[in-house]
Amino acid sequence: MLDSKVLIVGVGGLGSPVAMYLAAAGVGNLILVDFDQVELSNLQRQIVHDTTQLGQDKVISAKKKLERLNPNVKITTINQKLSLEHFNVDVVVDCSDNFATRFMVNKVCIEKDIPLVSGAALRWGGQVAVFNNKNGPCYQCLYDNIEEQAETCSESGIIAPLVGIIGSIQALEVIKVILNLGEFGYLLLLDAHKMQWRKLKLHKDPSCGVCGS
Repeated sequence: MLDSKVLIVGVGGLGSPVAMYLAAAGVGNLILVDFDQVELSNLQRQIVHDTTQLGQDKVISAKKKLERLNPNVKITTINQKLSLEHFNVDVVVDCSDNFATRFMVNKVCIEKDIPLVSGAALRWGGQVAVFNNKNGPCYQCLYDNIEEQAETCSESGIIAPLVGIIGSIQALEVIKVILNLGEFGYLLLLDAHKMQWRKLKLHKDPSCGVCGS
């Protein structure tokens, strides 16, 4: 755990619990990526930030909180466009909120053979998927050629604790991957309104433009 390096893409609603739990658990190196600044409307779901950090870059705000939580964790912040050198890690956690970023992250993880833990949440629904990218399915097998949707949490609404649930599961899956206990190639779906879970086995798409033959 101390020697592991994890890249967290996005430190908003999902990235907040992911980063806090991984730092508290003793993951030695965290790389935080985000381009936004902290706004008041973020605070009901982005628990790594608070009112004293309004207007700050989210990566800086998160770093301060995480260093207070565990000063022994090395934290690197990136508030610029991701490049291949940033993916020199053991696990990538996708906590972004748009398909363009998710597809890009997935493609790089395939190319560099890095496990990917993907999460998403909106309104009352959330999902987590874990990919090992060696011989199983990838994110684009699940969402091939999907049109970009401009829905965001602030515009479409989200029940705040939902991102805490999904983010916590992402953090747990990261730890399992680090400890070689990970289960890959499935999709976990939560309907928080009915509190119902579904677990679906994913299959590799032979015609996938990223990982297919």
